Amino acid sequence: MAAINEVKQGFAALNDGKSKPQPIQLQLTAEVLILRREELIPVGHEENTNEILNKLRTIVIHKEHLGGLGLSVKGGAEHRLPVLISKIIPDQAAAKTEQLFVGDAILKVNDQSVELCTHDEVVDILKNAGDVVTLTVQHFKPASIFLNKGSDNSDQLPSASSPQCINLPRLEKQWVIYSSIPLLFAYLTRYFPGTDKLRTSAFEVVGIDGASTGVIQMDDSHMFAEWITSITNNISTLLNQMIRMMNRLLLPEEQIMYMGWVQERVSPGHHKQAWKFKFVALKGPEVFFFDIPPMQSRDWVRCDTVFRVYECMFKVLQDSELLDDRQHCCTIQTGSKETMYFSLESRSDLLHLEKAWYRTNHTSVMRLKSRTFGCTWRGRLSGLTLDLDVGFSLYDSETKMLEQLPPA
Repeated sequence: MAAINEVKQGFAALNDGKSKPQPIQLQLTAEVLILRREELIPVGHEENTNEILNKLRTIVIHKEHLGGLGLSVKGGAEHRLPVLISKIIPDQAAAKTEQLFVGDAILKVNDQSVELCTHDEVVDILKNAGDVVTLTVQHFKPASIFLNKGSDNSDQLPSASSPQCINLPRLEKQWVIYSSIPLLFAYLTRYFPGTDKLRTSAFEVVGIDGASTGVIQMDDSHMFAEWITSITNNISTLLNQMIRMMNRLLLPEEQIMYMGWVQERVSPGHHKQAWKFKFVALKGPEVFFFDIPPMQSRDWVRCDTVFRVYECMFKVLQDSELLDDRQHCCTIQTGSKETMYFSLESRSDLLHLEKAWYRTNHTSVMRLKSRTFGCTWRGRLSGLTLDLDVGFSLYDSETKMLEQLPPA
């Protein structure tokens, strides 16, 4: 467990499962893990360019005999997009206005709305608009960035020659925030979701709202281990701070000893995945199992899965007792003889839970002092009392004491 938060910065690869891994920049702060990726950003605008582009603009183009309008368009209603200027041909009519840009959406042609028109309909309207064409446009920035990357598949108007664009913002690669995961109540896992299979040199971090970083990959094993340690330490530090804050409002007998994520093994016959995440809390004499961490006092009251710690048996499993390839496993057998099977991310996480469990159990028993259990003795209903001061006492059904052993 870390006493202080760690701050860290570095590079990795992000695998979204849909395309090849992309380079990302990682930044770890005390409370957040930030992912940045490179994107093309327009730079070099004049101060008022953005303000101008965001407004509706009316541009008059004098069509040329040989070059036509000198622009190409993409999009249309059939694509659920406005018709967008995709190319502007140098030294032709559109370029000479110096007021049109790749990414401008054409909203009107000679005051006729074309927002609901298909691509081909707009092309026909532009062809037949006359020698002087008035366009009402508004810049569509996402399209500008995409179209400026270059594409040779656009439909061109007559006499459109060179695809080179002019009067465009210069595009520059910059690191832009892609994802930001708050670390309070987050968890880090190396496992493929719902399985017992470890990813190779990869992990993901999932926030309390379910937002994920995606799969973060690192080739350097030393750096990989360092990042896992740093992230988990910061998560643990924030959890410990939250526990201390909560405990200030709780009675001594209701103190929280532990909070953290585990993965529970469930029956594959009832679930598509064999493992699912549970948030475990040891509070007072009880162990709570949540699907999401408790944020308010009423969440504790509404928890469906609660057991008395002193009525359960906690066991760390040896390698020969494991049910699959998951390591760092334990079981909790409840008073109703139900056995719950859990896995944690690391050996240290498992030992931390074990230590907190026995500490909670010891504290609970010390406060309880005496407990009587129903049993049978020589075929008769009896009661077995465990008392810290008196020791073991056995009573028959008529409450007659049969035997008493002093405490050790």
